[in-house]
Amino acid sequence: MYECCPAQTTEIESPTELLRHIEATGHLNDTVVQGLDLQSDGLGDAVCSVPAENACFLGCKLTPAVETHIQQTGGVIFPAFVGIPFHAYRAALYTPDELMEGYERGRRDSFAETTDGRIYAYYKERKTASRRTPVMDALAFRIHDHAIDDALNDLLVPPDAPARRVVGLMGGHQMRRDADTFLQVARITRRLTRQGYFIATGGGPGAMEAANLGAYLSGRSEDALANAVATLADAPHYTDAAYFDRAYAVRDAHPDGAESLAVPTWFYGHEPSNLFATHIAKYFANSIREDGLLAIAHHGVIYAPGSAGTIQEVFMDAAQNHYASLGTISPMVFFGDDYWTDQEPVYPLLQKLAAGHPYADLLTISDGVDAIVDFIATHEPMPADALDA
Repeated sequence: MYECCPAQTTEIESPTELLRHIEATGHLNDTVVQGLDLQSDGLGDAVCSVPAENACFLGCKLTPAVETHIQQTGGVIFPAFVGIPFHAYRAALYTPDELMEGYERGRRDSFAETTDGRIYAYYKERKTASRRTPVMDALAFRIHDHAIDDALNDLLVPPDAPARRVVGLMGGHQMRRDADTFLQVARITRRLTRQGYFIATGGGPGAMEAANLGAYLSGRSEDALANAVATLADAPHYTDAAYFDRAYAVRDAHPDGAESLAVPTWFYGHEPSNLFATHIAKYFANSIREDGLLAIAHHGVIYAPGSAGTIQEVFMDAAQNHYASLGTISPMVFFGDDYWTDQEPVYPLLQKLAAGHPYADLLTISDGVDAIVDFIATHEPMPADALDA
């Protein structure tokens, strides 16, 4: 009987890994083989030369002989989805250039022809409220998101290096590039990146773009950052005709920016992914994306001004801290005293909720860039057993 997801599996995502594994072990038992073309004689013959008990073949191209051998030796084959504009079994996160392939500078409407735009159109058409999503599409969406989960884990917890110290930055997508807060958010993430933190955002425009921009230009001077923001401010809103072109102008001037992460969603596909994150974990399921983004930010989350979506994230994060459901309790930092105290009085409520709990000591609010950065740097995440202290 096939055991779904054996406890010990080896993931194989390239022909070289496949041949090396077969040579070293003499089998493909308990492996996951993802997205390979096994129709060539060399690879197909190699697979047919060894057993594949409890192996999963995800979206591979197979000859009838290879397919029969896999099934007869105890493996299982997941379908290669046909006619969809995305690769459900992808082995890596997206890049801005991959998502923006097909964009023509000077033509804002060409975004619809990009990889990002075509995937959004496909998803939107199949997620209409008037009917259920076709079952094969629903499976493709979910398998894709699982592949993104896997690739994201590989990025954040590399096998040969320490886990990244992730700090999240949440805030409104409507924040304009010509707003003073936009520059201040970028200054915060620039400084945090220089101190060794890895910035993660929701990946969209507004505060999210500012945060990825600050990380991207962390190797540049404060003046260079200010000049970049001035360039972007010529197209202050993501609906403006020159929105992408201004971002490309900054990237052209600084082609070797530092790493950061964006975690956007096609659920909000009308908000384009920003061009300053180097790694993009784009999901179909917004609920998985939001919870996962907060979950990876073990070294804290900074909240810039935002509306309902940002406020929802505040209390999702608070629940994770309140119950220590992720094994750690992390800082929650609010940027904008008046905004979070008077305009949207979330902070006083959160203080009341946290009273008597360990995460009360990990809350702060400030208008100062230095104060925000210093609080993150001096407040490490607490282990969950602090709840019992």
